Amino acid sequence: MPEQASHLITVVNRNQDFKCAEDQVLLIAMERMRANAINVGCRGGGCGVCKIRILQGEYECKRMSKAHISETDQQQGYVLACRVFPRTDLEIEADHYQAQESCYANEDGRIASG
Repeated sequence: MPEQASHLITVVNRNQDFKCAEDQVLLIAMERMRANAINVGCRGGGCGVCKIRILQGEYECKRMSKAHISETDQQQGYVLACRVFPRTDLEIEADHYQAQESCYANEDGRIASG
């Protein structure tokens, strides 16, 4: 079985980089490398905390909530790091999350707003 290609992810506004395989989302790869360049929230696309902007490179994206990433956002390169698979090396900017309202974790660990 061939090994998955690995790509360099450079977070330009945090002066950090990490490797990410094509079958792995950026957020999980960053956590496994013990990096902290991207904010971590629910890890499933529900909270928007990991919103980033891709400046350069090719990627594939899972479906994202329009509450966090509008069509205009997506056209400008904004995505959720928990929903993105790299296809080439990427240059990204982190710290694009802007809270609409306060969020907290329920007793069962799910993100809720209030």
